Amino acid sequence: MGCTSCSTNKSGVPSGCKSNGSCATGSCDKLTVFDWLSNMALPSGQKPLNIVEVRFKNGRKHFYRNNNSFHLAIGEIVAVESSPGHDIGTVSLTGELVRVQMKKKKVSEDSEEVKKIYRKASVRDIEIWQAARDKEVETQRRGRDILGRLGLKMKLSDIEYQGDGNKATFYYTAEDRIDFRQLIKNLASAFSIRVEMKQVGLRQEAARLGGVGSCGRELCCSTWLTDFRKVNTASARYQQLSLNPQKLAGQCGKLKCCLNYELDSYLDALKGFPKSDVVLETEKGRATFVKMDIFKGLIWYTSKEEGFKWFKLTLEQAQEVIALNKNGEKSPSLEELESDMVVATKIEFENVVGQDSLTRFDKPKTKNKRRSKRRKSGQGQNQKNNTNQKNQSQAPRKHGNSPQNKEGNQHREPKGNRNPNQNQKNSNANANEPKQGVPKKRHPQNRNKQKSNAEANSQKQSIANQQKQGTPKAEGAASKPRRNNNRRNKTNNSNKPDSNANKDA
Repeated sequence: MGCTSCSTNKSGVPSGCKSNGSCATGSCDKLTVFDWLSNMALPSGQKPLNIVEVRFKNGRKHFYRNNNSFHLAIGEIVAVESSPGHDIGTVSLTGELVRVQMKKKKVSEDSEEVKKIYRKASVRDIEIWQAARDKEVETQRRGRDILGRLGLKMKLSDIEYQGDGNKATFYYTAEDRIDFRQLIKNLASAFSIRVEMKQVGLRQEAARLGGVGSCGRELCCSTWLTDFRKVNTASARYQQLSLNPQKLAGQCGKLKCCLNYELDSYLDALKGFPKSDVVLETEKGRATFVKMDIFKGLIWYTSKEEGFKWFKLTLEQAQEVIALNKNGEKSPSLEELESDMVVATKIEFENVVGQDSLTRFDKPKTKNKRRSKRRKSGQGQNQKNNTNQKNQSQAPRKHGNSPQNKEGNQHREPKGNRNPNQNQKNSNANANEPKQGVPKKRHPQNRNKQKSNAEANSQKQSIANQQKQGTPKAEGAASKPRRNNNRRNKTNNSNKPDSNANKDA
């Protein structure tokens, strides 16, 4: 089926199909048949079959005779014979495949069940048909209310109006025999129509209503399955399935029809396996059957002494042990048999062409976090070292603060041609100029620097006091000029005239 909404539409037309059910292939219809003979011509001298298959609501199909030789195609709406009046349906199959379907459903061409086609449906016929289909939901709701008042133990599952709107068929399910004569009178008087009651089974009800199974696909009975075979719990036992009614039951409440699909292959595979009630006689005691893997050919046994431990044997080993027991001999222990078991290596597909895997983009690439962390930490440490070296090289050096400069100044004599004011400017500028681009860090070496700076300042102050008092300088002490005002000695490099010069003038 092309869509899953065929069974839920109020008029039986698939709402998922844009052509509203009149497509040429008919792949959206329930229980559809593909016409693979549509493009093939008939042999010479053979007349085409004048019987067509017409589909009604929820997959109900019947065969009708085209006595007037209308040119009918799949998807056309026609008015057909009914009792009483006429019904409206859609052509679902034409040609020689109709003969095959009639043979499958055991309907002969001369049967009275094959009624005739009146005409192609007109616009008036389609309007009456759609108006009758719109009443079905309300009729079903009111019909259930009437059932509740009468106290009948039956389930009203579906209602189908006839194309002319004069008759309605009520589909119901019930476990016991029901006397619904009073029910028919109440329904006929409530809706003013002819009423027909039709009982269906639980499987037929699920086929009419449709739904989605546990496999995730639409129900087989509503898509392609037409014959309902008997399903037993023995089919589940043969397939080694757990007898859980919730998992084995379908939407209809009965056992799933798909339990019979693979039953024949399981029965063929079980022919070589021993029965589960066979007991193995070994040197350490008796071993009983636990479970088996049919397609791998493996059987598990356990001993009564060691019931918690299972021993895996191949089918050939189990057959050898059974043959020894029939001759009155005991086989080795299960542990020895399991150790002697040779598991055949499974040959997997080898990519000899060198094609890429289709799932190579499913999983994201995982990076090694440890390596990345180490690299980041190493790069960060190197950057810190490089920045420290650059800052140390770019930072201006302080004169007279370090102990090395202090010792050098004690042994150095001042030159006579040096300008004392200029030296004083440079020293003040170097002392007051802040370091640019060097972050402040606390190191244990800062304490030594502070001590050396304090000693240098105290020495400078002692030299200044000696100059004021006129005391002789200490030997080896460097002569330092007096401190002048930097603002007055600063040269005026700008183009503005000097105000002090005008005052003096």
